Amino acid sequence: MQRVTIADVAKLAGVSKQTVSRAINNKGDIGESTKERVLEIARNLGYRPSRFARGLRIGESVTLGLLLFDLSIPYYPDLASQILQSAGKQGWNVVIGDAQGEWRRELDVLQVLARQADVLIGQVGSSDTVLLREFPGLPMVLLDHDAGSSGFGSVCIDFISGMRQAVDHLIKIGRRHIGIIDGVKWDRPPSPRRIAAEQRLREHGLVTGDEWSAAASPHAVTSGEAALAELLTRQPIIDGVICFNDQLAIGAMRELKRAGRNVPADVAVVGFDGLRVGGLVEPALTSVRIDNRQLAELAVRDAIRLLTVPKAPQKESLVVTPKLIVRSSA
Repeated sequence: MQRVTIADVAKLAGVSKQTVSRAINNKGDIGESTKERVLEIARNLGYRPSRFARGLRIGESVTLGLLLFDLSIPYYPDLASQILQSAGKQGWNVVIGDAQGEWRRELDVLQVLARQADVLIGQVGSSDTVLLREFPGLPMVLLDHDAGSSGFGSVCIDFISGMRQAVDHLIKIGRRHIGIIDGVKWDRPPSPRRIAAEQRLREHGLVTGDEWSAAASPHAVTSGEAALAELLTRQPIIDGVICFNDQLAIGAMRELKRAGRNVPADVAVVGFDGLRVGGLVEPALTSVRIDNRQLAELAVRDAIRLLTVPKAPQKESLVVTPKLIVRSSA
């Protein structure tokens, strides 16, 4: 399913695009019965008039809607800043919606953004089917979301590459008993980050699985502390830990200190995301850094594609490859 255009409405109604435009904008020079028929077809198709195209005619700026999971989490303000800069280069306005860490708020926030924006960028938990039903014709660029047949744009992070770098580094410095702190609850499937790390550990011939993993709330330092304590109880021989993100890694280092384990001499710790705060803790955190500037530029570029060539299919997701930043913790 692709974004419905004014040409689609005109073709089905058997009228010109100019006639559709007059009907949509309630202009004169069109019969009432024709207008009603055009409007009914537009509604049935889920046609959404392009504010972008209108802006080209009258000089109105494009508005980008940005959905973020939780602005209180350090990763998201950094991502938002980069997207604001990239959108600013295009002369765009940006309106930001915050799900406040609750995916059940997502559709409500998206509804508000959709009334104000020409195109949306964000991490979205709802299925493509739900998005197509609730927001027909609205261009969207989805982050951490594989490209499908929906017509949405997509920018993904190469977690496999990132975790290969993390595991390979720990192996290189001599670690052989490596645990994982995942950022999901036990009653949910493992995250792509954990899956990628375990795959690489097995390729090195190391033991992995549930006994070598601990679940944690992904955005709480204290949860990282509790998860590391659990790992130490089950696997006191661990000499390396890979964490879902930097916040959990910082919590893990705090717990290791309380447990009398030296970082990195006894246990090496690697985070993920590459937050600036990782360079401020002691020891400085080794982390797999996501280039949010590149992520933002790719997302905005794809938003431009959706606005200018809405029918052009995206065959593959755009990809950001993280890079390991080696500091003192591993």
